[in-house]
Amino acid sequence: MSRTAPQINCSAEDRETLQRLAASRTEAKQTVERACMILGCLAGKRVQIIASECHTRPNTVIKWRQRFAQSGLAGLSDAPRPGAKRVYGEDFRNRVLAVLEQPPPAGQACWDGPAVAAHLSGSVHAVWRVLRKEGICLQRQRSWCVSTDKEFAAKATDIQALDTGYVETDNGKIVRGCKSTYKRHGTLNLFAALEVATGLIQTATTTLKRREEFLQFMDQIVADAPKERELHVILDNYSTHKQCDAWLAQHPNVHFHFTPTSASWLNQVEIWFGILSRKALRGASFKNVAELRQAIEAFIAVYNPKAKPFKWRKREVKGSQLRNTIVNLRNSALALAFSLTVELTVHA
Repeated sequence: MSRTAPQINCSAEDRETLQRLAASRTEAKQTVERACMILGCLAGKRVQIIASECHTRPNTVIKWRQRFAQSGLAGLSDAPRPGAKRVYGEDFRNRVLAVLEQPPPAGQACWDGPAVAAHLSGSVHAVWRVLRKEGICLQRQRSWCVSTDKEFAAKATDIQALDTGYVETDNGKIVRGCKSTYKRHGTLNLFAALEVATGLIQTATTTLKRREEFLQFMDQIVADAPKERELHVILDNYSTHKQCDAWLAQHPNVHFHFTPTSASWLNQVEIWFGILSRKALRGASFKNVAELRQAIEAFIAVYNPKAKPFKWRKREVKGSQLRNTIVNLRNSALALAFSLTVELTVHA
């Protein structure tokens, strides 16, 4: 019996694909090995030599040679295996992609993984797997400047139109596309109070950001709280929050606490502002201040019914990191112990 593998043939296109897979550093290890085996068979090498070069057994080479001879490139993929049926298959993938073509849910400027999962009543991890496989990044952005060239239309006839709001980058990833040129239609100030025990948010929007508006917001917070409750309010060092002694004297149950300089991250309301920016404002466009206010109010209306308190977390530090940052760790521990005692966080 001959020790040389029977000659197999393939098209030039399939051979090019096999060569690309064999040289790939990103494909699965099994895919690369199988491509190398088939290329060896196409070159007329003996089974033992191919097995030695691929660090596998001769029977494995024979198996994939036969699969390729019968089914071509498709034969190099794993056959379906027994077990429980897949919960999230091709149909779920199509539904995820279809959802991205629809307007985002109320209170959000764009889709994200949890929103897609909630819309489809599925697992957010399954949604992320689909997005990763398709190379879609919902939060990553690219920007570009709008050309003022009068001949732009003629020069751009061979450029793909950006109809969907997503751009395919050089590495194949699909990210959101945004114009970096904008027109300002006005500004809006947002005061927000985070109740750290429940995660609920209370807000007020104003056109100005003075001490007068800040104290009016504080009057609203005090009026909504039980009269017997003491309110501990965490603030940053913005001048609007200072020199409120007269107001504090009229409200002895309210106590102001100021974050250290360059440490606004100790204020948990900053976490909520990040969520608001990411979900409702980033990438959105508003024609006037009223639209901006409406978008913020819509987000809060969706957020509060599902609000949960934030939890402090601290990564473990070992070795030289511990020795080099022992002072910062001590200060962080003191700040953490203090922040857990407050009942209300306010930020302007």
